[in-house]
Amino acid sequence: MYRRMETPMRRLVFAAFAATIALAPAAFAREATPEPQVLENLRKIKLPPGFSISLYAAGLPEARQLARGDKGVLFVGSFDAGSVYAVTERGGKRSVRTILTGLNMPTGIAFRDGALYVAAVNRILLYEDAEDRLDDMPAPKIVYDDLPSSRHHGWKYLTFDREGRLIFGVGAPCNVCDPPRGTAEVRRLDLKSGKAETVARGVRNTVGGDIDQRSGRFWFTENARDWMGDDMPADKLNMIDREGANYGFPFCHQGDTPDPKFSAGRTCGEFVPPVSLLGAHVAPLGMKFYTGAQFPEGYRNSIFIAEHGSWNRSVFSGGRIVRVIASADGKLEKEEVFASGFLQGARSYIGRPADILQDKDGALLVADDYAGAIYRIAYTK
Repeated sequence: MYRRMETPMRRLVFAAFAATIALAPAAFAREATPEPQVLENLRKIKLPPGFSISLYAAGLPEARQLARGDKGVLFVGSFDAGSVYAVTERGGKRSVRTILTGLNMPTGIAFRDGALYVAAVNRILLYEDAEDRLDDMPAPKIVYDDLPSSRHHGWKYLTFDREGRLIFGVGAPCNVCDPPRGTAEVRRLDLKSGKAETVARGVRNTVGGDIDQRSGRFWFTENARDWMGDDMPADKLNMIDREGANYGFPFCHQGDTPDPKFSAGRTCGEFVPPVSLLGAHVAPLGMKFYTGAQFPEGYRNSIFIAEHGSWNRSVFSGGRIVRVIASADGKLEKEEVFASGFLQGARSYIGRPADILQDKDGALLVADDYAGAIYRIAYTK
C-alpha cells in the first residue's frame, strides 16, 4: 500500500534533501502581512447583504489548501514557504504553529482517517496520527511518487472522492507546449493498490477541485495559457462526465479558440467544453460545493471559487471569490461575484484568495496566500 521511509540511510538522505530544499523556497517566500494591517484590509471586502468576514488566523506565510482534522485541527499548506501549518483552538483562543518545513511547494493537503496527506511537487506524503503529534510529526510514508520534478505548474491540490480515492492534477511544465507524457492531466489514486489512472487529459493546470455530492462527479478549475492578450483566453470551470476525455490543452482554449501555434489539424469540437468561462487571467484556484445549512437555502450546491488574480494583465482581474450555480449535469445557470475588494484599483492587491473550505458549522474559511491569513465568512443576518 505504502512505501515507508524508515531505514537510517533513507532518513539521512531525506533529511539532507529536506534541508537543501528548505533554503530555496525561503528565498522566494512572501512574509505574512502583520495582523493589524490584515484587520484594516478586511474593512474593504464587499459581500452580499447579511454576510460578514472576519479574521480566523494570521501569520501563515503563503497559505494555500485547507483541511480540517477529525479533532478540530485546521491544517494549511503553503507555496514557496515550503511549510505546513496547524491552527488549533483552546479556551476560545487560536494559535498557529509550523509543523512541517523544507517541503517542495506543499500546496495540496487533505485529511482522512486520522492521517494528513501532503502533496509536494514530486511526491504525496502521509503523516499518521497528525493531530496527536503536532509538536513531533512522525516520519512520512510515501503514498505516491510517480510524478515529474518540474516546479513549473508542479504544485497540487488534493481531493478525496466518495470511494476514498485521491484526485489531483499534474500540470503542464510550460505556458503552452506539446506537454510531456504524464503531464497536463488529472489523476486518481487508489490508496489501497497504490495505482493511479488518468481521468482527464488536456488540462493545462488545475489547482482546485471538489466532488459534487448530487452526482459524485469531480469538478475542477483550470488556469488557461498566458500571452494571448488581456482578454484571451478565459480560465475555466470543468466537470468530468466521461473519464479519460480531453479538455483541449494545448490545441484549443476556452472551448472555442484554437491555439495560434498548436491547433493545426485539430478542432475545438474534439474536446470537452467548459461548464463556465471565468474570465481571462483570473487564476481560479480552490473551489467548494456548498452543502452546509448556515447560508440561506438558495446557496445550497453553489460552487464557490477562489480567484487568485492575474499578474500579467494591464489591468488586473480576479482577486475575488465568485459563486457559480450549475445543474448536476453541468449546465451553467448563473455566475456572480460573492466577495470582492482583495484587488484595489488597477494593479494593487491587499489579498489573494487561494482556497475555500466549508467548516463544520457551515461557514466558509478562505486562505489568502498574499496576506498569509485565513478568513471566516458567515451569514449573520
